[in-house]
Amino acid sequence: MKYYVGIDLGGTNIVAGVVDENYSIVAKASTKTNCPRPEKEIADDMAKMAVQAVENAGLTMEQIEWVGIGTPGIANSSTGIIEYASNLGFKNTPMVKYIQETIDKPVFIENDANAAAYGEYVAGAAKGAKNAVCITLGTGVGGGIIVDGKIYAGSNFAGAEIGHTVIEVDGAQCSCGRKGCFEAYSSATGLIRMTKEAIAADPEGIMAKLAAERGKVNARTAFDAMRAGDAGAKAVVDKYIKYLAAGITNTINIFQPDVLCVGGGVSNEGDPLLLPMKAIVEREVYTRNSEKNTKIVIASLGNDAGIIGAAFLGRANG
Repeated sequence: MKYYVGIDLGGTNIVAGVVDENYSIVAKASTKTNCPRPEKEIADDMAKMAVQAVENAGLTMEQIEWVGIGTPGIANSSTGIIEYASNLGFKNTPMVKYIQETIDKPVFIENDANAAAYGEYVAGAAKGAKNAVCITLGTGVGGGIIVDGKIYAGSNFAGAEIGHTVIEVDGAQCSCGRKGCFEAYSSATGLIRMTKEAIAADPEGIMAKLAAERGKVNARTAFDAMRAGDAGAKAVVDKYIKYLAAGITNTINIFQPDVLCVGGGVSNEGDPLLLPMKAIVEREVYTRNSEKNTKIVIASLGNDAGIIGAAFLGRANG
């Protein structure tokens, strides 16, 4: 049996996992990222978690083939440098070099959304596809593109920023500086913003009561209130799905993948999200009259996608 280590570096947590050749996670280890702090300290904790995960699996580093890292931002897989990651405060960080100071193994690095997409491609909802796109609906909208079994990162390793394509000209402000981005409407953050706007317009409705009971508005508030019969909540959900369908239709029109999988926290809503969204896409997609169209599915690996994808970056880069 061959074993690999995948490290998922996030703004909140560092999670390392040992993954076997059958794509099963054997053991994990995690710690807080504790940003902001010096990049070398974060790298040292990443290496420690990798070693800890291997120990938790009852293995030794000699039994590990390589280490893969999924990181936010622009990760140059050729040089091993994280060129820029705004939420971590990284700029031209030689991450592979830092990790290899502790772990004498080949180390590979990739953007975290690309790593998660590769995980779904090798072991999840996109398994068996030749070309796939994975969209993650979290704090932002992440994108990962697989073309002929390879991760597409663009000429400058900053490709697949699907979330920063505009779907509403002069629309809501996006964190990237543009207005009207897919991310500004279809992320959990965008859904929360629209929910708060609806609560302000109807402070006595079910959405407002749920938010008060829970102490906050989250991405589930509108969906839960809709299920409880709130008409305002249904309007929020319908608007959210309309924007999500627009971004997904655009993505399909550009790439025409075999499979497009939707992951992230919002995707946990399942059919109430997926079915009406698919109906819009099927009606609007350019290839609606084609015999073969993109299959839209919910991602299946959850938070493990990034670990599994990172663990097999040695194959992706081989």
